[in-house]
Amino acid sequence: MKKVGVLVGREVTFPESIINSINEKGNGEVVAEMVKVGGIRLDEEKKYDVIIDRISHEVPYYRAALKRMALEGTYIINNPFWWSADDKFFNFSLAAKLGVAIPKTVLLPQQDYIPDITSESLRNLEFPLDWEGIVEHVGFPAFLKPFDGGGWKNVSKIHSLEELWYEYNQTGKLCMTLQEGIEFDQFVRCYCVGQEKVLVMPYDPSKPYLSGMQYVNVDDYLSPELHARVEKDVITICKALGYDLNTVEFAIKDGVPYAIDFMNPAPDAEIASVGEYNHNWIVNALTDFIFEKLEKGFETPEYRWSALLSPPAQIAKEKTTAKAKTAKTAKTTKTTKEKSQAKNAGAK
Repeated sequence: MKKVGVLVGREVTFPESIINSINEKGNGEVVAEMVKVGGIRLDEEKKYDVIIDRISHEVPYYRAALKRMALEGTYIINNPFWWSADDKFFNFSLAAKLGVAIPKTVLLPQQDYIPDITSESLRNLEFPLDWEGIVEHVGFPAFLKPFDGGGWKNVSKIHSLEELWYEYNQTGKLCMTLQEGIEFDQFVRCYCVGQEKVLVMPYDPSKPYLSGMQYVNVDDYLSPELHARVEKDVITICKALGYDLNTVEFAIKDGVPYAIDFMNPAPDAEIASVGEYNHNWIVNALTDFIFEKLEKGFETPEYRWSALLSPPAQIAKEKTTAKAKTAKTAKTTKTTKEKSQAKNAGAK
């Protein structure tokens, strides 16, 4: 029996739906449940084949627990090591190099620091900053937002240098970015599952969360050409970042989809927020992805310790054995099919 665990925060409908979906499809051979953890020992045994992580970015204990579980071979959606290292400014830079349209963005030093940081600690830092040069590059309107954050927290729309200084001075120890504001004609949010399946959702970011008005069902919202480009960019981004579950947001201006946010490894999927259709799509797509991978095997991330725990010769032997078993199964299936066809031909 295979076990899938779900690690959750305050959300309700998505955990319930994904657990029910997996259990219905699993017929007792694959079982999903809420993860239960307490004090974790160094020699803790493997309990889950897969864990869907929805909350470790806000609970450090959960993040540490997931890393330990990965050591035993549990596949985590999403990879807790990369998620810990990732940030949005790096993502913008990477996506731009991959040919995705990204608004002009500048990383800013923190406004404040922990008590032990003094002026001597910051001798490498340019002071004062060239604020005029920064705003000349980015332009107005612009968005001041954390380099690593989500949920539209601590995000300000900026229209002038004076407004930028005021808002920047409220950010404290947060590291921020200033990004060109795209006055969009259209806006979409896209689910991506398994770095392959994409759902493009018309989205209105100006509407309040849980208002029921953010996600709008509009047929043919994008032209076929634009829809295809958005899908391509979503897959490019998620493959590059390695996220099996993610959302990518595009502000579209003059036919160009600018990717403005795509570090969402625990994307919103509550019915009250995303609507029934989108909720069902993400539940079904993730269920199918998990079952496909449980059957075919997950591509385990290249953890540095893997070579020490499983020497290269052993890994090569295991891969050769797996390939041989697959080839033998295929050959047996083919032989059985040929015999059946010959028998039917003889009967005729």
